[in-house]
Amino acid sequence: MLVVLALVFGAIAGAAAHYALPLRSLRGVAAAPILGSLLGAGTWTAMTWAGMGPDTGWIWLTSIAVPVIVTPIVLLLASRARAARDARTRRDLGIA
Repeated sequence: MLVVLALVFGAIAGAAAHYALPLRSLRGVAAAPILGSLLGAGTWTAMTWAGMGPDTGWIWLTSIAVPVIVTPIVLLLASRARAARDARTRRDLGIA
């Protein structure tokens, strides 16, 4: 049941990253919290499978740190790719 905390922490980190980073109009409002939740739960699950229990600090640290670090990187890359694709499409259509 403690994996739910990893989901919540990941969603909070994703929502914070969504509003803190530029180009937020190019991505959906739910993309960042969902990505953060998946990263948090995935990290928790991987650490559990590696034999760590909820009483160790590493599982908590990594389950919070991975979404905080990886989510903004993925969002920046996705937003830049979307902006480039939109510009290319506008150029191909003769709009800009």
